[in-house]
Amino acid sequence: MARDHLRRPPFRLHCLLDLIMPSSDSRRLPALLLFFGVALAFSVTMIGTTMPTPLYPIYQDRFGFSQLMITIIFAAYAVGVIGALIVTGRWSDQLGRRPLLLAGLVCSVISDIVFWQADGLTMILVGRVLSGISAGIFTGTATVAVIELAPPHWRQRATFFATAANMGGLGLGPMLAGALSQYLPAPLILSYLVHMGLAVLATTCVWLAPETVAKPARPKLSLQRLNVPPEVRSVFIPAAIAGFAGFAVCGFFTSIAPAMMGKVLGYDNRLLIGVVAGSIFIASTIGQFLQDKLPIALRLPLGCATLVVGMLPVALGIYLQSLPAFMVGAIIAGMGHGISFRAGMGAIASASPANERAAVTSTFFIVVYVAISLPVVGIGVMASLTSLQTTGIIFSICVGSLAALALVILLRRRRSA
Repeated sequence: MARDHLRRPPFRLHCLLDLIMPSSDSRRLPALLLFFGVALAFSVTMIGTTMPTPLYPIYQDRFGFSQLMITIIFAAYAVGVIGALIVTGRWSDQLGRRPLLLAGLVCSVISDIVFWQADGLTMILVGRVLSGISAGIFTGTATVAVIELAPPHWRQRATFFATAANMGGLGLGPMLAGALSQYLPAPLILSYLVHMGLAVLATTCVWLAPETVAKPARPKLSLQRLNVPPEVRSVFIPAAIAGFAGFAVCGFFTSIAPAMMGKVLGYDNRLLIGVVAGSIFIASTIGQFLQDKLPIALRLPLGCATLVVGMLPVALGIYLQSLPAFMVGAIIAGMGHGISFRAGMGAIASASPANERAAVTSTFFIVVYVAISLPVVGIGVMASLTSLQTTGIIFSICVGSLAALALVILLRRRRSA
């Protein structure tokens, strides 16, 4: 008996996870339903990350935050995302997709609770970092999980559904919070309670989904390595510049748009603010869908060109204090972002060696999430030195110039090829 005891395998972390989340072989739910369930969980998590956008003016009034402080609060989200991408980027291959997705949902719910109980700057910053961690976990893990769960006849569309769940959730977040805070009581509480309810549904969907990765007997948890091999750089540089420009616009609309709407354009309806802020992500989803209809060689250049064109009405709308022009610019820029982002990701993945693909993709995500934070903080600093209107116009010109630079590099590369 003693010998039998000595022969027992050690109790490891993955065994504990199997006890908590038993194999789903016994579940008889349709594969398509499980696929949509995880896509829904992806979308719900991303909804939580952008819900504070239309609520920023309320936080400013209640706690006396400056516009610079609002941009710092927003940038704290990117810190959480980047940290989670680097730390947990490779963990789902070792621990399984479901444990990581459930951990992301737990971070999302805790973020809701922190925002619900927030009584000042510290708790709001903590809430944003936790929200960023949830997004960082989901960005890589949920994208792969959705693709792996797709039924055979849905495989070709699985990547689009994953990106649509991501961007669609980001777009629906400010719209949902805007509607709830504008027309129902307790604006700084109700939105987070509603999202917690959605998170419970999302947790159920993940719980019911089967595990899609074979976990090793001895999990090895390591940091995500960042690297861009020399043979990939000619593709990576223009894609990264375009991605930086596109995500900087997304950061602009989800952090500065409420102040721009109220102080420059003269609109303080929070639902309208949420619709304008969310429209760029909905348009990005449409752009990602449309890029399949474009010739492969023209996708990234056309995405960059569309982004350049979109920044013109954004700047014009700010200058003329015209909401229609501002919103048209958001939609066009969002479509350009969607086309260039998905095309850039595809080009980078195709050019990367198989053993370096994860590292290169992670590096690309780090670049675009830096774009969400640093330019937005710069906008906050500039707005404290000059007018918000002037700041918005200068930002639009800078982003349009970045996208134009990426376009020029791409065109020169095509001529020299």
